[in-house]
Amino acid sequence: MGGGRVAIVGAGLMGHGIAQVFAEAGRRVAVWDPDPAARASVVDRVRANLGAIGRGPADATVGRIAVHDSLEEAVGDADVVVEAAPEDLPLKQELFERLDRLAPAAATLATNTSVMSVGEIGARATRRERVLGTHWWNPPYLIPLVEVVQAEATGEEVVRRTIALLADVGKTPVHVRRDVPGFVGNRLQHALWREAVAIVAAGICDAETVDTVVKQSFGRRLGVLGPLENADLVGLDLTLAIHEYVLPHLDRAPGPAPLLRDKVARGELGMKTGEGFRHWPPGEPEVVRERLLRFLVERA
Repeated sequence: MGGGRVAIVGAGLMGHGIAQVFAEAGRRVAVWDPDPAARASVVDRVRANLGAIGRGPADATVGRIAVHDSLEEAVGDADVVVEAAPEDLPLKQELFERLDRLAPAAATLATNTSVMSVGEIGARATRRERVLGTHWWNPPYLIPLVEVVQAEATGEEVVRRTIALLADVGKTPVHVRRDVPGFVGNRLQHALWREAVAIVAAGICDAETVDTVVKQSFGRRLGVLGPLENADLVGLDLTLAIHEYVLPHLDRAPGPAPLLRDKVARGELGMKTGEGFRHWPPGEPEVVRERLLRFLVERA
């Protein structure tokens, strides 16, 4: 990723947070977003983040962030460009076609997609060897992991430099060697969610019980003991015996559960509407978000 000039394309939820990470690490960061309101609020949102998590001085960090009115200005001298636009494949493809023309020939072009094919996103680029995925997790300034996704055309040296830069700014980068939908983290996360929805749909228990079981049992171990470490801990013979008995009974639906589709159709969208799998009275979502923030800050 070279000498450290970083450009962020997209100043939304993820983009401004990614800019904050690089700026906190001492990098000069250029930011562009097509929405003037998003551009105008970048510095204030970074200041607010820093205040909420007790980091400072904010002036030093925001002083390294330059917001640009044009994409060409933002990426023209970048060593690395991180695209953090909405999860819209045609939009991302159009952006990468433009980035391929506007960014320096040696610049790395990274997409922050969480599930989409990196190869498809960069399909219109002429130098596809410099296109790869860097999947950051929300909020990017508190979650350590970044999945570095190697597409079929991505050069090995580009992957190496990207991992080195991310480690240098304090992240925990991992190399995802195949460009598969959902990469690693979201495949694991949504496999769990699929089974959780299936359990509720089958009447085995309610949603609150599912959440309690996860949080008060194996969820407590996950921060220090991954699933394959745990399999090795208990023994692969026991793991095999359990799999032979229980796997035939797990959900194998190839698409979203009817229960989930029905809730969305009824407008039961979760915290933002007050109803989802659980009931969210006014004020409760804010309590949950604050509890999550404090938890992440304590472990950052």
